[in-house]
Amino acid sequence: MTKKFTGVVVKGERWYVAHCVELGVVSQGKTIEEAQVNLKEAVELYLEDSDFDDLPESAGEVVFYPMEVAVP
Repeated sequence: MTKKFTGVVVKGERWYVAHCVELGVVSQGKTIEEAQVNLKEAVELYLEDSDFDDLPESAGEVVFYPMEVAVP
């Protein structure tokens, strides 16, 4: 069985940080690819102890965009 989740990678100061949106699992890597591999492994480890009936799944299309907001 497979499930689809949404992974987001953000450049930190020194590392790339990868986050699984639906599960809240986070990992990191020195490169984007390493962060992605590490996140997949972290999600698989997380799922070893999960109840598969209650798992959220990706809702489909995800749109990320940069935005600016006024800060008081």
